[in-house]
Amino acid sequence: MSRTHVGKPSPNRLKSLIGNNFGASSAQLLVSPGPGLDSAVLELKDGSVMAIAEDPIFPAPGLPLDLMGWFTVHIGASDVAVTGIDPQFMTYTLLLPPTCPEEDAQTIIESISSAAAELGICIAGGHTGWYDAVSIPTVGGITVWGFADNGSWISPGGARDGDVLLMTKGPAIEAAALLSVIYKDRISGTITEDALQSCLGRVNEITVVEDALSAFSAGGVHAMHDATEGGVLGGVYEMAEAAGMGVNIDLDSVDVPNDIMEFAEALKFDPWYAISEGTLLAAVEPQSVSAIKRAWDKLGIKSFELGYFDSTMEHSMFCRNGKTSKLIEPETDPFWNLFFKGLEQ
Repeated sequence: MSRTHVGKPSPNRLKSLIGNNFGASSAQLLVSPGPGLDSAVLELKDGSVMAIAEDPIFPAPGLPLDLMGWFTVHIGASDVAVTGIDPQFMTYTLLLPPTCPEEDAQTIIESISSAAAELGICIAGGHTGWYDAVSIPTVGGITVWGFADNGSWISPGGARDGDVLLMTKGPAIEAAALLSVIYKDRISGTITEDALQSCLGRVNEITVVEDALSAFSAGGVHAMHDATEGGVLGGVYEMAEAAGMGVNIDLDSVDVPNDIMEFAEALKFDPWYAISEGTLLAAVEPQSVSAIKRAWDKLGIKSFELGYFDSTMEHSMFCRNGKTSKLIEPETDPFWNLFFKGLEQ
């Protein structure tokens, strides 16, 4: 069977695919499903709210199974944290091939528990099983949720006119981290050893839990989004669409980290469109920018100002290499072709 698409669909394709197939309606659903909306938000009967998110997780070849367990928790928890709500509970489904030894399953299970405990998350249930239809250990889904008072949360679609768009860490964090593991033997000598080791070390940055919760605590944040598939530019597009307004960003004002730039040039992919789980995008009121950047500085999280939201703009725009272009919805993330090509070789 030919491969027609890899990864998540573009926003418009997703809308066409899903349509209005959301089951019964509910007045309790404050943030409903949609592109760029990392978590649903529900209003509970006592007036408090609940943020809930769902994600699949699969292992990256060359990475230890305990790191897969860490990814599982942090990727799920990140989607709740961008609402400003602490992730508090989770369930997950662990699907294993019949050839997977029980000790490997135990490694994944124990690492998930350890990562959850570090974030204060209680594992409330789930499912584990070995199946012929499964070829590699896969978390078919992790569901994470948390509670907060009504008014003590934000939506990824909540950007306001004049908000400054901030970015943590840089683009292509996940792409550089995972692809460097797969290509490290083939790319050695093509990029500097320092750059390679730096990319390999970025596996520990594939989370925005700390980024998001510290920014929300500092105050003045109206919307946050984790730049996953489609990268930073894809994430910016989704935030603007969800907010119903344009955004103007200047990539020339941001220095892509040297290790990521070297790696992206060597593998010939655009770091701004590559998957970047671990990069937080935040729409912040101008007077709060300094306080949020100081909070990140204390945690050792680098940050950058990308641009601003503007309700008068007909289309979102970005400047790159001195040229201004319309920001369009992302196509297939370049990560996937490189990922599968790397596995084949």
